[in-house]
Amino acid sequence: MAFPSTPLDVLVELQVGGTWTDITADTYTRSPIGIECGRSEESVRTNPAKCTLEINNRSGKYSPRNPRSPYYGLIGRNTPIRVSVNSGPSFLSTTGATGSGARTPDAAALDVTGDIDIRVDATLDNWRTTGVVPSVDLVGKWSTTGNQRSWMVQSRDGKPHLEWSPDGSTVLQADATVMPVLPVSRRMAWRVTLDVNNGAGGWTATFYTAPTIAGPWTQLGASVTGAGTTSIFNSTTELKVGDATNLTFAKPTGRIHAAEIRNGIGGSVVAAPNFTTQTPGAGSFTDSTGKVWTVLGTSAITNRHVRFVGEVSSWPARWDVPGKDVWVPIEAAGILRRLGQGRKSLDSTLRRRIPSHSPLAYWPCEDDEGATQAYSPIKGVAPLRLTGGWTFGQDDTLAGSSSLPAVEPGARMRGTVPAPPAGTMQWSVHMLYAVDAAPASDAEFLSWTTSGTVRRWRILIRTGVGTVQGFAADGTQIVNATVGVGSDVFTGWQRLQFEAEQNGANVDWSLFWFNIGGSAGGFSGSVAGSVGQVALVDTQFGASISGLRVGHLSVLPVGDGTDGNAYRDADHGYSNEPATDRMERLAAEESATVALAVFNGSVPAASEPLGPQRPASLLDLLQDAADCDGGILYEDRASSSLVYRDRRTLYNQAPALVLDYTVEGEVGPPLEPVEDDQRTRNDVTVSRSGGSSSRAVRSTGPLSVQPPPQGVGVYDESVTLNLGADHQTEHIAGWRLHLGTWDEARYPTVRLMLHAASHLIPAYLTLKIGDRIQIANPPSWLPPGPIDLVVQGIAEVVDQYTWDVVLTCTPAGPWTVGVVGDAVLGRVATDGCTLGGAVSASATSFTLVSSPGPRWVDSATYPSRFPFDLLVGGERVRVTAITGTTLTQTATVTRAVNGISKAHAAGAAVQVADPARIAL
Repeated sequence: MAFPSTPLDVLVELQVGGTWTDITADTYTRSPIGIECGRSEESVRTNPAKCTLEINNRSGKYSPRNPRSPYYGLIGRNTPIRVSVNSGPSFLSTTGATGSGARTPDAAALDVTGDIDIRVDATLDNWRTTGVVPSVDLVGKWSTTGNQRSWMVQSRDGKPHLEWSPDGSTVLQADATVMPVLPVSRRMAWRVTLDVNNGAGGWTATFYTAPTIAGPWTQLGASVTGAGTTSIFNSTTELKVGDATNLTFAKPTGRIHAAEIRNGIGGSVVAAPNFTTQTPGAGSFTDSTGKVWTVLGTSAITNRHVRFVGEVSSWPARWDVPGKDVWVPIEAAGILRRLGQGRKSLDSTLRRRIPSHSPLAYWPCEDDEGATQAYSPIKGVAPLRLTGGWTFGQDDTLAGSSSLPAVEPGARMRGTVPAPPAGTMQWSVHMLYAVDAAPASDAEFLSWTTSGTVRRWRILIRTGVGTVQGFAADGTQIVNATVGVGSDVFTGWQRLQFEAEQNGANVDWSLFWFNIGGSAGGFSGSVAGSVGQVALVDTQFGASISGLRVGHLSVLPVGDGTDGNAYRDADHGYSNEPATDRMERLAAEESATVALAVFNGSVPAASEPLGPQRPASLLDLLQDAADCDGGILYEDRASSSLVYRDRRTLYNQAPALVLDYTVEGEVGPPLEPVEDDQRTRNDVTVSRSGGSSSRAVRSTGPLSVQPPPQGVGVYDESVTLNLGADHQTEHIAGWRLHLGTWDEARYPTVRLMLHAASHLIPAYLTLKIGDRIQIANPPSWLPPGPIDLVVQGIAEVVDQYTWDVVLTCTPAGPWTVGVVGDAVLGRVATDGCTLGGAVSASATSFTLVSSPGPRWVDSATYPSRFPFDLLVGGERVRVTAITGTTLTQTATVTRAVNGISKAHAAGAAVQVADPARIAL
């Protein structure tokens, strides 16, 4: 018997000494487990998830400082905890570890050498990954050992990727031409077919996607073709899913539901591991084709769904007076709590970026105002020694840096550069600078010594001229090259980049100027001799330089093509970086602190461009990006990681969960609509940090700034966002006004009693923050039609026989936006329409008067545009035809589409039931 007739299988685990340990038996059932995640309102940042429960501590096992406890020294502050339930179909859990997944031995039926059809169905956290080769193994018959390559399918940079070999050694490959849309559920089925002889002297690979392996399949982009017919090598290697190759690609993390291999496109099935039908805990099974599959490594067949992962920050001991009842009331929290506790700002983007490129020496010069030397973050590099007038912390106008020093004319800097790795035959020197004006005479901007033929290099700049000088060990000048320079090298922040490399018997050198965010040009030359190594940066700034500021001086052991990457983009703080790109980059840079998955729906459409990344805490930087883009940043329920749901994934969603008010348990009491002003904002000003602003005001309508009864009065809002450009403020202000003046009752909470409606459990287990839900058949005292909502937060109470869920919701209506060409979402209303005469409750002909126009489409000219729905006085009518081509027209209608049929007076307002709204 299933839940609720039998107890719900709840598992509570602590990570003790790095191992997940079952403590369910010690978890009291007298106090249900409470779990909360998400946010309470659309405009409020997400709160840390939390889980409350009580643990039996009569033995003192859960007293961290009790030496009698078997967990002594193994539990304490921020001990990981997770809560899960067994429910629904099984799946193969994949941990991302090498050797995880499942395999079946090679067999004659698997030796497909011609056309092949490969399918896999998975829910993954890492459909997209980073790295030199951003690939994730999925399924394959592929081993490089002994050249036993047949074929493999991967996710490469988020797209299906096929590789195969005709001889076990040579590799051919094809990639899908477009990126698939990643559902918020993260579940996708991919299908790849290879036609080894397409009849035109070549081969063809075609890619498909589907919601599950059951289909329906939709072709992904264009087919990929190659010259020459091909074949697939008959290797002896095993067939594997998960860790599908013996290579060092990333391995899938999440769930694999099924896979299928066919001999021929749409041909006979030769392997079909269906993990959804297997017994949880099984170590092996036989698929429908007779293949025996073995579960590998850290993978497992399970139907366990994690409801909470967090950390126990404290272990408060409680007991009754006799000491017979001893317990620990735990309130665990998600990772947002810890991230919110740490308020240390991340360093500037340059300070973070340059050390990752292994500089031989680096001095940021971001020291505080009273500093007398410039610290180096590179181990083994002494501080930069300074003489003359140096005043730190004077200029914070460089977007990629913290405040930098002002330097007086004639001041000096000296910094020793450690010896580079043996064999290094090229190097580069970089410095950022800004001046008030161009020097009238030659002025030294940068100079350094080397062990090469040119012992001292100097860069001099004056109005209109840049000079590179080089001197031999005896002081003889052996390089003297000049180039004309424009005023742009004296305007704003600049980067000097000088490179030298050995080219036979010569030293090739190049000097470049980079306006921050672009190039100002450069020139190059060559001199006989050896390049040597940079030994000392020794610069005395010219006496004619006015208003000099400098910073981020470095020596890098690489030449042109890679060293510029140490500064590029970071020097302007990644200005205009899309919000989702910034979040993914930050998560990659701070991978030891947080993991982040981004769901941005239609990947080709960029998220909102951001302004420069200034020093701030990691959580603030992530949340600021989310605020600019308008999506939801929340905690993943199944892991200690964050999820960002892009704003566009909230548009025009299909309902993830449909409830029926008339079915017992599906909608528990109370379901209470609220008509209030909690979310009303009818006067919105959006400003760009360091830039301009825009204002949007609702001047007419029931939620306008007009005083009652014409409106509700002024509800103003002013926000400052770190946007990339001023023009963004107008669109964002309009969108926030749209959200703040949506005229609909709120249903703040929806209760599900899963113990009374257990058939909802499978759909509920896949429900995500930001998903759309609907409640069908509401009671007659509420407005007709389904109640349409977006889930903002989830709270659940779990015990053996009760599973109670409360969803915090906001209206879904504002997120239904226009789609050009769509029969429903692409329809635009006239600019005002009324009934030309009164109609009875049964009339099927309406006179429509449009003023000032345009008119409605007529069915004779535009038959494909019919039918469509209109709203009149709360009644939804379906227009099947319209006659007339003037502003007064006659419509034939079907009444009571939403169950309402009533008489309407002449002059009653007529509007499109689902008008197209412009999305942000």
